[in-house]
Amino acid sequence: MNVVDSSGWLEYFAAGRNAGFFARAIEKPAGLLVPTLSLFEVFKRVLHQRDETGALHAVALMQQGHVVDLDSALALSAARLSVDTRLPMADSIMLATARAYDAVLWTQDADFRGIDGVQYRAAT
Repeated sequence: MNVVDSSGWLEYFAAGRNAGFFARAIEKPAGLLVPTLSLFEVFKRVLHQRDETGALHAVALMQQGHVVDLDSALALSAARLSVDTRLPMADSIMLATARAYDAVLWTQDADFRGIDGVQYRAAT
C-alpha cells in the first residue's frame, strides 16, 4: 500500500522532474491510499493555479485510489505523531494515515527525510 503526499501529487500533475518517482505509486491505484487532506490541498492548489475544471480532473484521478477519511482515531494518532516527531499538522496526518495501513509514504517534503516508512526524494 502507498500514500502519496500532496507535494508528490502536485509534482506528478505538473510533470516535474520527480514525476516519475511518484508515478510508481500513483499509477497503481489498487494499492493507493488517498487521505482526504490530500484532496483538499491538491484541489485548492490546482484551483488557484489553473481553474476548477483542472482541479476537478486532478481529484478525480486521485479518487481512483482508496480515499481515507480523517476520523477521530486517525486524528489522535496524527496528534501523537506531531508531538513525537515535531511534524506540522498536515504532515503528521499523512504519516499517521500511512502507518495506520502499513503503507509507504511517498514525498518530496524535506520534513520527512530520514523517517521510517517514507520514500523521500528531494525536490528539484
